[in-house]
Amino acid sequence: GICSPRGRCIRYLALFFMCFLGFGSYFCFDNPGALQDLITKDMMLSTTQFSYLYSFYSWPNTILCFVGGFLIDRIFGIRIGTVLYALIVFIGQLIFALGSLLDSFNVMLLGRLVFGIGGESLAVAQNYYAVLWFKGRELNMIFGLQLSFARVGSAVNFITMGHLYDLINQYFKGREALGVTLLVASITCVISFLCALFLACLDFKARSGDNGEAKKSNKEVVSITDMKDFSPAFWLITVICVAYYIAIFPFIALGKVFFIRKFGFSSSEANFANSFLYLISAVASPILGLLVDKTGWNIFWVFVSTLCTIGAHLLLTFTFLNPFIAMAILGLAYSMCASSLWPMISLVIPDYQLGTAYGIAQALQNLGLAVATMLAGMVVDSGGYLLLEMFFLAWLFVSLMASLIMWIYDIRTTGILNMTVAQRTAYENSKATSNEDTESLLRRQSVNETEECEEVTQPQTVDQIRNRYLSRVGQMNVPGHLVRALR
Repeated sequence: GICSPRGRCIRYLALFFMCFLGFGSYFCFDNPGALQDLITKDMMLSTTQFSYLYSFYSWPNTILCFVGGFLIDRIFGIRIGTVLYALIVFIGQLIFALGSLLDSFNVMLLGRLVFGIGGESLAVAQNYYAVLWFKGRELNMIFGLQLSFARVGSAVNFITMGHLYDLINQYFKGREALGVTLLVASITCVISFLCALFLACLDFKARSGDNGEAKKSNKEVVSITDMKDFSPAFWLITVICVAYYIAIFPFIALGKVFFIRKFGFSSSEANFANSFLYLISAVASPILGLLVDKTGWNIFWVFVSTLCTIGAHLLLTFTFLNPFIAMAILGLAYSMCASSLWPMISLVIPDYQLGTAYGIAQALQNLGLAVATMLAGMVVDSGGYLLLEMFFLAWLFVSLMASLIMWIYDIRTTGILNMTVAQRTAYENSKATSNEDTESLLRRQSVNETEECEEVTQPQTVDQIRNRYLSRVGQMNVPGHLVRALR
């Protein structure tokens, strides 16, 4: 039925909780970006020091994000793992706020580190849930919808945090106002934690208590060493992910002051311009995800979105055209790239390794972001925002070249990553039929070998042994009494 444990009603309810699962994490992730000028003033920081608030979020996930995915696959399962990671996000945000209240930048960095441990692993869990519930059913649109709600969280952060600080600043001053503002923001993390609990209950009911994982045979136990067998396509997807996102998230992290300096925006106008990418993404992501679901051509869309992102950064760098035009293009391109890029991992990695694969991709992405954000802060302090834009453009060209290489590799192998939906369905059906035929042949061979073994181990006369040998070398099976007569 429609409201059975696996019915459409329950699936859409689960989707609702999946979408809000990352809301608090994404809202609080960009708290520093929305309060960049206020944090640097109240805590007396340089741009390089401010960039540490994003780098310390990313550094632990160069390892722990991968471990988080592995723990979902092998230890906790998807349900317990998701609840645990949502709780860590909440604790990290509390520590971050406490650092401001205590006037300790080191405690704030600790909070961002703890927040990052939970945040990226929670993103892995969110992707894993989507694949488990919707693989083969509008998966690209589901990824787009999840991204849409996540970006709503980021956009709401940029629009509201400055006003929230101004309101709280009427009762508290300086770093205390900053700390209380961050404490209020932590309420969104509680919402994410509750969504993790509800989603775990729904998943337990719908998927027969399999602990949130695709059931594995004894031959399908995930191991950390499995990553050495991942296809080149997976590693190229990861390169694209790292290079592309370097031109997105560090730009947003440092973008507020960029809009103030280059375009003369006020603080609230700069926040709105910075959030415009997320607003566009929130609307466009599910629509573009649906487009990818209907057309396929994942690599083509990744290539096009990278080209559009390069164009948007060129407009911001070399023109004084209304920046909302460039940010709109950037938002559309980012949405298309995310909707078409991440689902490709599920096309090249087996289901039972997906948690580990997504964890590796997120870990390498965070390694790139950790290094790039620190470098971006240094670039701004030493050379200004023009040099920073050239830095972003260089990474986008790396992403473009990786897309071309992956396109060529896909053409020379299965071609599945750039197939249409109909072609992909036919390919999967053909592959399933081929696997069944292979298994049937192996079973027949096993039966024949067993029968031959039993025949050999039974007592045999000299004549029977001679006849068996002659039949194996292509001779006729000569009766024993004729052999004796010929002698």
